[in-house]
Amino acid sequence: MNFFKRIFLFLATNIAIILVITAIIFVLERYFGFHISSSVSNGYGGLFVFALIFGFVGSFISLAISRWMAKRAYDIQLISETRLMDYDSKTQMVYTTVSTIAKQNGIDMPEVGVYESADPNAFATGPSKNKSLVAVSTGLLESMTAPEIEGVIAHEMSHILNGDMVTMTLLQGVLNTFVIFFARIIGSIIDKTVFKNEEGNGWGYFITVIVLEIILGILASLVLMAFSRYREYRADEGSSRLVGKDKMILALKRLQ
Repeated sequence: MNFFKRIFLFLATNIAIILVITAIIFVLERYFGFHISSSVSNGYGGLFVFALIFGFVGSFISLAISRWMAKRAYDIQLISETRLMDYDSKTQMVYTTVSTIAKQNGIDMPEVGVYESADPNAFATGPSKNKSLVAVSTGLLESMTAPEIEGVIAHEMSHILNGDMVTMTLLQGVLNTFVIFFARIIGSIIDKTVFKNEEGNGWGYFITVIVLEIILGILASLVLMAFSRYREYRADEGSSRLVGKDKMILALKRLQ
């Protein structure tokens, strides 16, 4: 239920993808003669369209690999349905709670896993409602009671049912657009005024754009985190509907 953990990988992956795309485009344009991005000298309209396309490409790639990234970053051990009886009672309850909520709401069974961490945390991710992942920490299983865990799982399932990852992706695409757009405008100005480059986009432009994409990307993530907090409240409401208000309150009190 830690909303920073929920979107940290998504944000980090998104920024990394934008930087990689920027580097590839720079190499293709400078050394192979391709004309992919529009320069400021050709007008802001073309540059904005370029930023819009690649801004959303970056965010949707992040979404597409979010489940894969989470499993590897946190070394998540997936719970096997065929060996469910081999797990402890709380782990079994996590799996059955996810399964029950998924069936009641007509979505495919999410992957369910456990990762090593002393902090009592859980998160949900994935590119769609039918391709999702719910992960809980060992600290959560060890420190929380069954009703509290059920409240947490319902909260995470609410994120999936509400389509929060797709919503966050669309917002990230918009933010990426402005990050790419303004980074290139400022980069072009610095390249020409500071580095005195009048022939295309030089190394000064490339370095400035990379630095600005990191800085502006971090600032944009603050907007995304603020919006994520709002989605957390909606997930709390969803948890109350799915398993009852009392269990949600118990979970929130334990996590305070």
